[in-house]
Amino acid sequence: MQAGFALLEAGSTRMKNSGHVAGKQILSFGLVSLVFWAFGYAITFGDGNAFMGLHGWFVSGIHGGHSGDISFSPLDNGSIFLLFQTAFAAVSLAIAWGGFAERAKLVVYVTFGIIFSIIIYPIVGHWIWGGGWLAEMGMQDFAGSTVVHLTGAIAALIGTLLLGPRIGKFNKNKTPNVIPGHNQVYTVIGGIVLWIGWFGFNAGSTVSTADGFFGYVALTTNLAAAAGALAAMIMAKILGGKADISAMVNGVLAALVAITASCAFVEAWAAVVIGAIAGGVTYWTSIYFEKKGLDDPVYAFSVHGIAGIIGTLSTGFFASGRLVEYTGVGDKGLFYGGGFHQLGVQALGVIASGVFVAAISFVVLFILKKTIGLRVTPEEEISGLDISEHGTYGYPEHLDPQFMKVD
Repeated sequence: MQAGFALLEAGSTRMKNSGHVAGKQILSFGLVSLVFWAFGYAITFGDGNAFMGLHGWFVSGIHGGHSGDISFSPLDNGSIFLLFQTAFAAVSLAIAWGGFAERAKLVVYVTFGIIFSIIIYPIVGHWIWGGGWLAEMGMQDFAGSTVVHLTGAIAALIGTLLLGPRIGKFNKNKTPNVIPGHNQVYTVIGGIVLWIGWFGFNAGSTVSTADGFFGYVALTTNLAAAAGALAAMIMAKILGGKADISAMVNGVLAALVAITASCAFVEAWAAVVIGAIAGGVTYWTSIYFEKKGLDDPVYAFSVHGIAGIIGTLSTGFFASGRLVEYTGVGDKGLFYGGGFHQLGVQALGVIASGVFVAAISFVVLFILKKTIGLRVTPEEEISGLDISEHGTYGYPEHLDPQFMKVD
């Protein structure tokens, strides 16, 4: 997943920032691996109360069972489950970074990343996955449309708003200018890598291959992604007149985000519907928010936020009785005779998680803005974060005069 984000985001941004954008995926995974191991995992999955976990700091290894008989009880066999869950936490932080791209200071990534990995992500995770109050209500979020994607997207939105648009993004009359990414092929390859990675993300969340349910979740995941690609392409053709390639990639990702909550609860046909809705709506919202003055370089809020909401709410409509019975989580959806109960639980989860993430993110980033500052100087932004933050360009032979060929 981190490799996919590195390619996707680097390809979707400018050449002068490509090394920085790709490199921060290494930074975020290293940071999350340490901080989530020490603190975040215990807050997410440790015994505690309805708000947060309070036990299991600094996971030290397997405390029960033996080789060949390893359960996935989070704190009894922590090292296995910790490693799996670290990937989810790192993906959520990578999503947040999308809204910061091309203008945020490196120190902001480090500072906010630590707080995100200790407080923001783990508390939402505990509410829904760790036995918290939303879990008690039966909220259905199988692999993290809300826990992972909406959480990261709300943080990205707050960062985008506080940072302000990139230099040259908007004209004096508020109309947006296109700032194309430097490598569309990277963007496509990154999207494909993420598509493959999502099988580990969604199907891997069954934590078993014994009964074939792993394969069913992989099927619904794939069907949604395929529908999202086509729906986004059609929407781009309708609204923009061209079959935009980046729109297709984002359509795949939006569909994957949406099916992440519902992949274990819906029938195959419903996965196609959910993926198509997410893919098409996401393209429209990306244009809408940009026209309203939001400079979200990789459309993190549309792809992961709007689609995360669609996916989380979708089980309130489409959760199949037989699959709810099999998973034992929540109730069946409106279209299967379950009434509005599950839809209400899903909506409450979206609102509560969104408000919490927005509030904490705003407080942290506002304090950083008033103290160390969020944004690099205009001169550093114009020269590119590769050179200003890291001392070398990702493409030195194209951008650095001392490496340019002279005839």
